[in-house]
Amino acid sequence: MAWSVGFSLVAAFLFAAAAALQYRAARRAVHGRSDASAAHGLIRRLVRDPVWLTGWGVNLAGFCAQAVALHFGSTAIVQPLLVSQLVFTIVLGTVGTGRRPARLDLLGGLAVSAGLAVLFTVPGAIPPEGEPSRPRILLAGLIAAPAVVVLSRAAWLRAGPVRAALLGVCAGLCFAATAVLIKLTTADLVDRGVAATAVDWPGYALAGSTLLGLVLEQRAFAAGSLPAAMTAMTMTNPIASYLVAALAFETLPPRTAAAFTAVSFSVLLLTGGVALLSRSAHAARGRDDPPTLPA
Repeated sequence: MAWSVGFSLVAAFLFAAAAALQYRAARRAVHGRSDASAAHGLIRRLVRDPVWLTGWGVNLAGFCAQAVALHFGSTAIVQPLLVSQLVFTIVLGTVGTGRRPARLDLLGGLAVSAGLAVLFTVPGAIPPEGEPSRPRILLAGLIAAPAVVVLSRAAWLRAGPVRAALLGVCAGLCFAATAVLIKLTTADLVDRGVAATAVDWPGYALAGSTLLGLVLEQRAFAAGSLPAAMTAMTMTNPIASYLVAALAFETLPPRTAAAFTAVSFSVLLLTGGVALLSRSAHAARGRDDPPTLPA
């Protein structure tokens, strides 16, 4: 478990740095606009932006650290710890400017830390690691896929924070699917070798969920409301990952009243902390919208 926790925190730090770079590039690509038409051709513009490409490289390093963490632990351990990436974003903003964290930053950081502490210290709150049940994982995918389609379609008809939140939820679902598929793929590589992995479906599903999550993440950032996008995306991912870990792996989900209370209290603390940190001025450092260019 120690290795899983350690690599999860490394991944969270790298994802925080990557998000800052990619948000800045996405907002520059849409010239500060947040309407749906501004997103046309967004990816084509981003792949030619060196800032976005640097963010992608950092994101890839975080992805590798997450894969190692998932090899040593369950999605119920790794994905909640990735919420700490917002705390790292605050730390990076403070180091870069020499300014002290604002009161809301401290409150948000304390709430996230308390939420993780409750989740990891109450016995039974985190289900023990179990063997994956592929039929159950496929069923989870069949439930999540229509939800992503409906929510992304609803986002297309909205604007501002609602659009950012809906796309953030879609991206979070994709990243939760990616975490589960990383675990299946790394198990394939370690236990069955490259040849067997190449003819198994999880690796290809992993590529699809990662690419779709990346596209939805950039569209959520481009929608113009960073707090809404980050809160929705950051919380959907661990909640969906936790549910899959408890229901789609051959393990024992939380059964005691204390465990259920701890999980519920942890979700409330993490959501409140993420909402505060997403509104942080330090988190926005380096992500500020570039000046709007003349049409």
